[in-house]
Amino acid sequence: MLRFLARRTLGAIVIILLISAITFFLFFALPSEPALMSCGKNCTADSLAVINKNLGLDQPVPVQYWHYMTGLFAGRDLTVGHCPAPCFGYSFSNQQPVWGTIVDRFPTTLSITLGGAAVFLTVGVGIGMLAAAFRGTWIDKAVSSLSLLGNALQIYFVGVIALAVLVSGLHWMDNPAYYPITENPVKWFTGMIIPWLVLSIIFIANYSRMTRSQMIEQLAEDHVRTARAKGLGRRTVFFRYAWRGAMAPIVTIFGIDLGSLFGGAIITEFTFSLHGLGRLAVSSVSETDLPTLMAVMLVGCTAIVVANIVVDAAYAFIDPRVRLA
Repeated sequence: MLRFLARRTLGAIVIILLISAITFFLFFALPSEPALMSCGKNCTADSLAVINKNLGLDQPVPVQYWHYMTGLFAGRDLTVGHCPAPCFGYSFSNQQPVWGTIVDRFPTTLSITLGGAAVFLTVGVGIGMLAAAFRGTWIDKAVSSLSLLGNALQIYFVGVIALAVLVSGLHWMDNPAYYPITENPVKWFTGMIIPWLVLSIIFIANYSRMTRSQMIEQLAEDHVRTARAKGLGRRTVFFRYAWRGAMAPIVTIFGIDLGSLFGGAIITEFTFSLHGLGRLAVSSVSETDLPTLMAVMLVGCTAIVVANIVVDAAYAFIDPRVRLA
């Protein structure tokens, strides 16, 4: 197990370095001048040169990339002052430390991700198992129809309808907003309910359909028929034999989805005006803000890679047929 985790960790580091290098070098292929954003209306060649020097943009691109990566682990000295590790630099648009912005935005994305994931995984897998257990009945048909409907809906449409009905119309819930859980857990929970439910709709549809198909496939396997032939109860066969085998592909997809959401639930954040990493990524692209864009990219990439490592390690516990060797 330790050898497997070490090998996967080394591979993850290589992937993160490749993504960071590709993002960094592609940025400088864009036909734009980041220093112009900080130069103002009355920009001259001398002031533009000073800004390029302050931002470190007057150096060759490989040198800039080397300084950027070493600053993540050891910090670095910039013209605007010392940037302690992890140093993601200063934003081109507002000259503020990027790491502080990431720390400020990440709790919002974390709240949306964990709450939404808990809802869509529990409900999606639950109704998928229910449909498989009552295959061919009205329950199965109802779940399949609702899953198809949910898969056809879009977050921005459902979000607007939810706000109009639950907040403005019936006044059952407050307008979605993020409140730190350490300051007011009740307001944090009530402010996140609608984003969790809306984010979960599409994922519930996908997970219910996948769970149903996997459970039906597992119930037809030889080891499940053998367990039935031995006289084991239906519940034991369903949960102990079929369910464990069906969870492996579901856990794989869940790891990818969870890592992607950690990089920012962009549509959900824009729909409910929540300031998370997804919204920060979009603004950094529109403003050609390389330090902020790089930071969001590295956070999202790391989340996806770590989630996949955890999923691979969990296979040995979910399915005894899997061997890490």
